[in-house]
Amino acid sequence: MITYWQMIPNGLLPLNAFEKGCIVNVTDPTPSELGILKTTLKVPEDFLADILDVDERSRMEVEDDMLLMIYRIPYQNQSNGFPFTTIPLGLVLDKNSLVIICHRNNEVLDDFFSRSGKGITIETKIDLILHLFLRTTMFYHRYLKQINNQTAMIEQDLEKSTRNKELHRLLKMEKCLVYFTTSLRSNEMMMLKLKNSKWIRDYEFSSDLLEEATIENRQAIEMAKIYSDIQSGMMDAFASVISNNLNIVMKSLTIVTIILMIPTLIASFYGMNVPNRLETNMNAFWFILGGSVILAAAGVMLLRRKKWM
Repeated sequence: MITYWQMIPNGLLPLNAFEKGCIVNVTDPTPSELGILKTTLKVPEDFLADILDVDERSRMEVEDDMLLMIYRIPYQNQSNGFPFTTIPLGLVLDKNSLVIICHRNNEVLDDFFSRSGKGITIETKIDLILHLFLRTTMFYHRYLKQINNQTAMIEQDLEKSTRNKELHRLLKMEKCLVYFTTSLRSNEMMMLKLKNSKWIRDYEFSSDLLEEATIENRQAIEMAKIYSDIQSGMMDAFASVISNNLNIVMKSLTIVTIILMIPTLIASFYGMNVPNRLETNMNAFWFILGGSVILAAAGVMLLRRKKWM
């Protein structure tokens, strides 16, 4: 879907069609819309292919007086097995327009454009990009808190369970944090490169806004790292707990097997089809049963004395 927006001093104004100098927002593009990006908006084909690659890392380059950037944004999706991941967001800036491209519908762009940039001051397209970076970092913080809350719920389930299902869920949360940490670090490198770029010095922009976006991104990195370290320690601890619980269960089953083996052994001896001096005794069954109980009780007392049970 393609939407067009015009910058105004206190936000963004939606347009019905493309105009020179407008903002073009493209999400989940169809083949025909990809053709528009290539022909009408002059987006380089190789760069467009990079944006559609979900594993493309953040980067910035200048090509024919055109600024090309890829920025990783958080993405929430329950259908692929991982509740949170990151996807590339493409930014193409030239003198005529700013094109924002993402191959999936996402909450970051929906929120940014649905609010129409209200409450923010936009003087240049670079400022708009920096406000988008700040908004993206806010979603990183929000999703990190959701990951932390889900981790706490999994922790409660792990305290009552000896299965691997909860550990698998915890592993998915840790993978989400790895995706976030990697993407945030590549975003930081990209913003640092943007700050030191000779190309951007020809444009007027708020250096304070860039500094704020960098600081917020760094805070998100620290938060993701802390949560990841906590989860790593938690997984090791709960893996040890589950292993210990399994050992206790196996120990209990082994003790029960040993105790039951005593009467089984006695019954096997007296069940043989050979003379055993009790074959004519009317109370032989009770003698054997009583002896089995006594020896089994003696075995239990011995195991207790050894503190094996």
